[in-house]
Amino acid sequence: MHILTLKSPHLIAFKSNYVDTSVMNNRRSALVFALSLLLSITSFGPASAYPTTSVMPSWAKQSTIYEVNVRQYSTAGDFKSVTQSLPRLQKLGVGILWLMPIHPISQLKRKGTLGSPYSVADYKGINPEFGNAEDLKALITTAHKLGMKVIIDWVANHSGWDNPWIANKTWYHQDANGNVIPPNDDWTDVAWLNYDNPEMRAAMIDAMKYWVTQFDIDGFRADVAHGVPVDFWEEAAKQLQAVKPLFLLAEEQGTSGMLDKAFIANYNWRLLNLMNQVANEEISVQSFVSLYRLKLPLYPSGAMPMNFITNHDENSWNGSEYSRLGAAVPAMAALYFTLPGIPLIYNGQEVGNTRELEFFEKDQIPNLEVNNETTTFYSKLISLKKKNKALWNTSGNAVTELLHNSSSVISFYRSTEKNKVITLINASSAPQKVRVDVSEAKGSYIAFTSGKKVKLSSTLTVTLQPWQYEIYSTSGN
Repeated sequence: MHILTLKSPHLIAFKSNYVDTSVMNNRRSALVFALSLLLSITSFGPASAYPTTSVMPSWAKQSTIYEVNVRQYSTAGDFKSVTQSLPRLQKLGVGILWLMPIHPISQLKRKGTLGSPYSVADYKGINPEFGNAEDLKALITTAHKLGMKVIIDWVANHSGWDNPWIANKTWYHQDANGNVIPPNDDWTDVAWLNYDNPEMRAAMIDAMKYWVTQFDIDGFRADVAHGVPVDFWEEAAKQLQAVKPLFLLAEEQGTSGMLDKAFIANYNWRLLNLMNQVANEEISVQSFVSLYRLKLPLYPSGAMPMNFITNHDENSWNGSEYSRLGAAVPAMAALYFTLPGIPLIYNGQEVGNTRELEFFEKDQIPNLEVNNETTTFYSKLISLKKKNKALWNTSGNAVTELLHNSSSVISFYRSTEKNKVITLINASSAPQKVRVDVSEAKGSYIAFTSGKKVKLSSTLTVTLQPWQYEIYSTSGN
């Protein structure tokens, strides 16, 4: 038995505007919780993988994605500023840079002063606010030299109203009077593309190929991927992957067939929603584990979810991670980095940004280049993922529940070959003294928060402060 008391509940600095609303707590007793776990399925990770033709590039297996909102990234808000910051991102440990849309923004019907970057005026053009083609090529070339890959946002569901394509009305959905229409009543600044038109499909794939062949990008994040037919994405992936191995990320979850022949990863909204609920004590830990197990879809071999606690949409429309998760931010970050999936960091997250950025206006991320305790925290999480094969971005590494005596603690381990990782999360606002059965995962470990070596045999006893976590790994961080 190893007894450990953790004294420092958080390693991450932040300003919280979270308010405890004293939501009803429906946790069961510790005894009932433990008995229910004994009767449950022990694995609550991805179900057994099924065959697929999607192939994950070898360089993506250990990677963490970093999303760049170019407009808000710096004072200049351009490619050169991003290029200048690449050594910082390399030091952070980033593997894949995701650039939000780089194209010119439509003037017609635009929202706000600067418009939405998802209202594309030219699929082969570059937003002059960001720079020119040479600036973008310099960014990509520099990233490659530093060991990072670059994917760009791709908006295939709709275009801007002054995109040249709109001259071909049959390329767009129309109303009964022949007028081009938006995808819905809210997205009035974009026009809805019609995938019944084969010429439009061909032009879209041609435009995607352009960025791969002319700029050497390494993949795409597909905006509103579920709004575009699966068979289009499959054909696009077939042609694009023939050029070079690409990482294809879909903004969707649960659309049948998306991960079979087209995409390698999709959004893990289910996990995000569950983390929001457990962080606000709206659901019990038992419910979190059960719902995570039941709702995580079957992932094909070579495919995975993208895990996150924030991104451009969440930050701008639903609030920063601090307003949603409050004091639970560090614990939920530790959770999403150690559950199956490829982790995402949204620019500013790594410095503890609490600002909810404007979407249609200039709103620079404050203190982005100033490393702090939060930066160290995320750098350690990224390093932990790289060094421990059990955490790599593969669908085969299941999650095994560890039995314990507390109804407020999430406890699991992942293993592959000789590598093992144990995660403990106190998902409550009260201290928890937890005794965990680690007989299935016994061995020598390194504690994430202290760096100390720990030998585990049968039972681990640890005191976790409110919203505190600990991660034990055989390869350290």
